[in-house]
Amino acid sequence: MILGGALAAWAAPPAPLTTLRAIHALSHAQAAQTPPVAFEATVNYRRQGESTLFVQDGDAAVYVWADFNFIMAPGDRVLIRGAAHDSFRPIVIADSVTVLGHGELPKPAPVTFDQLIRSEFDCMRVSIRARVLSADLVRSSTRLTTHVQLLADGGVVDGYLDNADPKFLDGLLDAEVEATGVAGSKFDGKMQHIGVSLSVPSLADIKVLKRATSNPWTLPVTPMDDILNTYHVKDLSGRVRIHGTITYFQPGSTLVLEDGAKSLWVRTRIEEPLRIGSQADVTGFPDAHDGFLALADGEVQESGVWAPITPRPVTVRELTGSKKVFDLISIEGQVVNEVREGSQDEYVLVSDGRMFSAIIRHPEVNSAQPPPLKEIPTGSRIRVTGVCILENSNPFNREVPFDILMRSQEDIAVVARPSLLNVRNLTIVAGLLFILVVAAGARGWTLDRKVRRQTSAITARIEAEAALERRRSRILEDINGARPLAEIVAEIAELVSFNLDGAPCWCQISDGARLGSCPPPDANLRIVQEKIPARTGPPLGSLFAAFEPLAAASANEAEALSAGAGLATLAIETRRLYTDLLHRSEFDLLTDIRNRFSLDSQMEALIETARQTAGIFGLIYIDLDDFKQINDRHGHHAGDLFLQEVALRMKAQLRGGDMLARLGGDEFAVLLPVVRSRADVEDVARRLERCFDHPFTVEGIVLRGSASVGLALYPEDGATNDSLLSAADAAMYAAKNTRRQLVEVLSASERLGCRS
Repeated sequence: MILGGALAAWAAPPAPLTTLRAIHALSHAQAAQTPPVAFEATVNYRRQGESTLFVQDGDAAVYVWADFNFIMAPGDRVLIRGAAHDSFRPIVIADSVTVLGHGELPKPAPVTFDQLIRSEFDCMRVSIRARVLSADLVRSSTRLTTHVQLLADGGVVDGYLDNADPKFLDGLLDAEVEATGVAGSKFDGKMQHIGVSLSVPSLADIKVLKRATSNPWTLPVTPMDDILNTYHVKDLSGRVRIHGTITYFQPGSTLVLEDGAKSLWVRTRIEEPLRIGSQADVTGFPDAHDGFLALADGEVQESGVWAPITPRPVTVRELTGSKKVFDLISIEGQVVNEVREGSQDEYVLVSDGRMFSAIIRHPEVNSAQPPPLKEIPTGSRIRVTGVCILENSNPFNREVPFDILMRSQEDIAVVARPSLLNVRNLTIVAGLLFILVVAAGARGWTLDRKVRRQTSAITARIEAEAALERRRSRILEDINGARPLAEIVAEIAELVSFNLDGAPCWCQISDGARLGSCPPPDANLRIVQEKIPARTGPPLGSLFAAFEPLAAASANEAEALSAGAGLATLAIETRRLYTDLLHRSEFDLLTDIRNRFSLDSQMEALIETARQTAGIFGLIYIDLDDFKQINDRHGHHAGDLFLQEVALRMKAQLRGGDMLARLGGDEFAVLLPVVRSRADVEDVARRLERCFDHPFTVEGIVLRGSASVGLALYPEDGATNDSLLSAADAAMYAAKNTRRQLVEVLSASERLGCRS
């Protein structure tokens, strides 16, 4: 019995944490176990229109995510039940919030910038004295708020005021104020601390202690080259030391250090050689600029330990999520262009439909000559290795542009080369022919002046042809690139115009736009038209050129228009083929709804978003009952038409933003990105079941159908694609078996009734 009691105690769930101090004491590993909580606290701030909630109890406070409707105000005493989760500091995701009563707000603690930057008062109600550097109306989510930059003794605090009154901004610049609000932190994409913020509830919480001595808009105008005359900085930041492996080094400029999942950008003036892959200690001063955590004025001491970092293979989606900033990574892409500049070599790549640059920066030494450009044919697929850099590192942005900083040309590996029959090779051949012709002309010019004049005319004609060929080559590159179709067609019209000595040319796309240089309708001109042929079907449009009415027609007109029409055919059909292939990869060809691939991709994106925001979403699995009987009795054609009608009827039951997908055969799924609880998912599931109550009419055949439905909720029923689908599938089969058993019971009851 003692052993049984011990086992029961071991299996019992952990007791909930009942104080904010106990929640604060959790380590990152403990918070990641999501221990239950049940505590009382006072609401010190709630952001309008969001699920953001801050609560405080004495000298402890915590951030609470409460994604459900409730009414409360600052000062309310509440009972919160839920679970702790790991973040920059432990946070709470609430299952319920109960208002116990209303009392006084916690008294704001006077703080300094040094206390805020050390997060000593995180989520607590504080007050700070500062000077207003800027005050602007900004858009946060779907509403306007006031953003105030406050210069305190030690650094800048970003204040966010829940008010959009522009009159409040008048006379606020350079004023000395006391701001009261809830202290918070600013993060980069890796959830690293890069600054402090202050959430201010109302206008009354910013008290003006001293107005500015003068209106900024009445200051005398300063010449642009004299603005530094008033510059004055007092920086008391302390020096820090970090340790890691060198993954990137630009002498006299930049160093990147990586340690496990962490990496840091270091600005340094060191020009002595440093070995990529060696461990080092770096000292410098902390800095956060444009959303990036960095170290300034870095001094380096190599340890002599050789511990190179293996680059992590990544995808475009991982890099645009800003979680790999400054990490050593490798990624594959197709070469679109390569550029040699004085300061760097740049390779423009495309991967998964996103364009980015892989850059090798040259040493900033005038006497040093950079190595020759590693020429890679356009269209080659290469793997580049380097450090990921971003334009900004806001963790709340969905996607941000990025580039890759490579260390040397050894960071480029060719995976696959393009076919020899490509535009670039044709351009090279044309260039070589041009050089040969010019050389022959130059030799003839030395014979006598008459030959020189003839050669000059030949050269001019060849140059015109070469210019025409360059335009044509650029158009062919654009057709295979990401340039918009309208711009390509307009460039084709310009090419034809160039070939016809500047005659106005334009293109009319069938059921589409008119592009190019079209003269006014009342102009008295001779119009020549060339149909743009399609490989199959009616023409894709027409190409036009306009000439003076008395100008005689020439063979060059038909030749130029025919060549332009051929290019237009290639451009339009290539782009339509790409669009059709993209549609086929994401949509079911029979029902024209999303397919299994689209469902998996969207579900992965929802899971990633839900992990970051602690959100939920729903999944419904649908299986048509007795669909095989329809195929057996009426044929597969009737079955296909039935599936199309079913897809249309189910799609009509969904809300905006919901996604219906066909998994295969008679199985469907619905993804519900926005739900508040399981009840929302059940409501949509009932509508889907009821849409089968009325019969379907297919080519005069009346068909009755029904469906078995199962649902799952993230993360309650699963945290991955496969687990969610399995949970919904299992729920569907349970519902199907229950229905089948009910039908058997009813049938047995009817038979017994008939016998009696």
